[in-house]
Amino acid sequence: MLPILGRILILGSLGAAVAGAVLGFVAGRTLSLDGLKWARRCAWLYAALIVLAGVVMEVALLKHDFSVSYVAQVGSREVPTWVTVVSLWSSLEGSILFWGVILGIYIAVATYLTRGRYPEYQPDAIGVWLSTAAFFSFLIAAPANPFHTMPNPPLDGNGPNALLQNHVLMAIHPPFLYLGYVGMTIPFGFACAALLKGRLGHAVLKPLRESLMLPWIFQSIAIMLGGWWAYEVLGWGGYWAWDPVENASLLPWLTATAALHSIMVVERRGILKGWTVTLVQATFLLVILGTFMTRSGVFNSVHSFTQSAIGPTILVFLAAALLFSIALLAFRIDKLETEGRLEGTASREAMFLVNNLLFVLLTFTVLIGTVFPLIVEAMKGKQMSVGRPYFDSMVVPIGAALLFLLGVGPALPWGRATSDQTRKALLPPLIGAALFTLAGFALGVRSGWSLVTLAFGGYAAQVTIDQMFLPMMQRVKRGESAATAFVDGQLRRGRRRFGSYIVHGAVVVVIIAIAVSSSMRQTAERTFTKGQTHRVAGYDITLLGVDEREEPHRLSTIAHFTIVKNGKHIATLEPRMSQYPAMRDPIGSPDVYSTPIRDLYLSVANVDPVAQTATITIYIAPMVFWIWIGVIIMGIGGLIALVIPSVSEAPGRAVAAEHEIETVRPPPRPFAPARGDK
Repeated sequence: MLPILGRILILGSLGAAVAGAVLGFVAGRTLSLDGLKWARRCAWLYAALIVLAGVVMEVALLKHDFSVSYVAQVGSREVPTWVTVVSLWSSLEGSILFWGVILGIYIAVATYLTRGRYPEYQPDAIGVWLSTAAFFSFLIAAPANPFHTMPNPPLDGNGPNALLQNHVLMAIHPPFLYLGYVGMTIPFGFACAALLKGRLGHAVLKPLRESLMLPWIFQSIAIMLGGWWAYEVLGWGGYWAWDPVENASLLPWLTATAALHSIMVVERRGILKGWTVTLVQATFLLVILGTFMTRSGVFNSVHSFTQSAIGPTILVFLAAALLFSIALLAFRIDKLETEGRLEGTASREAMFLVNNLLFVLLTFTVLIGTVFPLIVEAMKGKQMSVGRPYFDSMVVPIGAALLFLLGVGPALPWGRATSDQTRKALLPPLIGAALFTLAGFALGVRSGWSLVTLAFGGYAAQVTIDQMFLPMMQRVKRGESAATAFVDGQLRRGRRRFGSYIVHGAVVVVIIAIAVSSSMRQTAERTFTKGQTHRVAGYDITLLGVDEREEPHRLSTIAHFTIVKNGKHIATLEPRMSQYPAMRDPIGSPDVYSTPIRDLYLSVANVDPVAQTATITIYIAPMVFWIWIGVIIMGIGGLIALVIPSVSEAPGRAVAAEHEIETVRPPPRPFAPARGDK
């Protein structure tokens, strides 16, 4: 029953998506209000059907209905309930279904929030959204169908991949990643609609910015959660290995970040319109490329799914989306008229442009390092890899330059600045650069690039703090109390500005934490017998004993260590080896004692419960804690920036951008009213 119901819902979602896409594009050409209304209805119908299909699959998983092929593949009666729930995205077919569910929710919400507000752009946007939805419904209905009926259902299964059972972060990281990845479809639709109409006016900038900001927040947190999972589960003491699938999540984040800055320039100065829509399109294309990289099996990664037949299908869709985007840019980008001009190099908009170019260069650098081995293998039949030395040597200088611009750009005014204004803006933050560098050197930082990062970070930090509280300080100087100035100037009138600078400050924290933790990490390996103590980096580590713990879904061998520092007990750590039924080799799980200053990280290399011995690798890593905290603060700042202020904090064009109706170029004619409408 459930397999049949699931297939019916998927086929229904495919039909609704195809019909809605056609109606949307036709309504965009004919300006038919009837067509737009039916396109919206198809969008909501698609969302309802695909979400119901996801619910049916969750019911099948929880009921252990092994007549459903996907449940037979990833289900198990022995795993905890939370593992059963997250099994929806633990393997290929379920992950594509989950993608469709998230896309349906995004499309339904976006269609509802934009109804009646952007009639010029919404039909084509819906057409693009539902075209993407139709493709993924086709994937679910045909090559990645999770609802096949098993003729001889097994009594039980092995459960999902053991790595996904090994940490509760697998219940959190993939949903955030999908909310980031899939959400990039919405701004892509708006960008394509703007090109189809030949206008990127102020009316569409708000939904474009907001629809890009929300998935950017999710993607930022997802990347952090992925690094945290790698740190907590894989046992190598690191959080980023330049794995191809890790890179696949980073690439669209880079272009989306560039696009958010570019949109700000369009709002303020009326320039970079074509560049902005190009960045938004590139973000979506990189999402589809990342989907191919993850699900085609062409890359060997702990994050990727097994070899499958859907890789070529996704590649065809990527090619179609790329050709569609190029055609739109080729024939319509000249219609996006520039309303202003770049007035000088010493201006905020000029620095934003340089910032954008560096983001694109960084994206291209990571992309080349990721796909080059695949290209070589396809052309010459030789396997090769591009490792960490390439990425570190290429990415670190670009990242340092971006950090420096994080300070320089906001310090400069919009428009042409005089020499005196430039000096007053750029010289004082050198104090922050010097203080951060001296503090790092005093604390033992000796790596050249780490000291450069601290200098640039100090520069950016001083600018960020100054700019963050500038509206409040201006009001205090006029006689207002600090509390009133903060509530009214920062939170009520300037929430978007305030949130943006919170993001900037968090970025400074994250980059400095990455630089320091990478350059100052210490590693040691020790073998313990029960009761033996080793002293490492000021910590007295004692093995209390080794025991085995049997659970329904695994057998764990746990080494118990007590940690003492300066004569005081501070923690008990329990790294382990776990054996899962579906895995031939055991999986190690480290344990971490984390503080704001440093982490003590124990990873099991070998453990023997009979002899009561354990060999562990010990990592001492400073400031890792601040990577996780910094990204969470980035997300909070992004959410604050999403709340558009009731009164804009900026003069001139920004005020118009928030309040006035578009007057640049009126549409050819209004939407034709539905028959019988008044």
